[in-house]
Amino acid sequence: MKKTYFIAGTDTSVGKTYAACCLLEAAAKQGLSTMGLKPVAAGCEFIDGSLKNEDALLLMDHMTLALPYAQVNPVALKTATSPHIAAHLEQKNVTVSRLVGFCRGALMQRPDFSLIEGAGGWRVPLNKRETMADLARQLEFEVILVVSLKLGCLNHAMLTAEAIKRDGLKLAGWVGNRVSQPSMPYEPENIATLSGALGAPLIGCLNYNQDPSPKLGCNELNIDCLKL
Repeated sequence: MKKTYFIAGTDTSVGKTYAACCLLEAAAKQGLSTMGLKPVAAGCEFIDGSLKNEDALLLMDHMTLALPYAQVNPVALKTATSPHIAAHLEQKNVTVSRLVGFCRGALMQRPDFSLIEGAGGWRVPLNKRETMADLARQLEFEVILVVSLKLGCLNHAMLTAEAIKRDGLKLAGWVGNRVSQPSMPYEPENIATLSGALGAPLIGCLNYNQDPSPKLGCNELNIDCLKL
């Protein structure tokens, strides 16, 4: 069965891309063809004459299909801020319908396992009327939530999970990411609380590493709970 998931985060800088790359590596280990997309990214830099985003390049490094950069990250914004502000500053029109079209076009490659990574948190604005949540809603894929394991994660994760379900989407699972050292106080208790509250399986918790490697990090995940 071919599966596609939307990767959401409880906030920005929670490690969505690292978690996505680990998931891609875990799926590839099971012999699945994989693809990762970053439909819109802000904070891009000029590389080889065009704007490119570090997160999108990482996805390309860890998926099995070979796609041109423009398909992986069709909307690349230079300014490192919320997409709606960056798009306004750069006089670009970012709409959910365009992003959905880009995603559907790339998915015609029909990989076994695909991830579409959002930008920032669930309600990050894309324009004056639409948010990242609207993109996820129109795509209608199940959601994998990345939770930064730090003080405050319970509130952030529970509110995001509530919003995902209220928007009519299924939370397929969640990934905990240890973004710093030392571990958060009472980490096992917090993970147990989230496991009970989110109503979705824990795919795994990624360990902190100054030089993170998805090829190693994938071993910390159990994607069998996704029932691929």
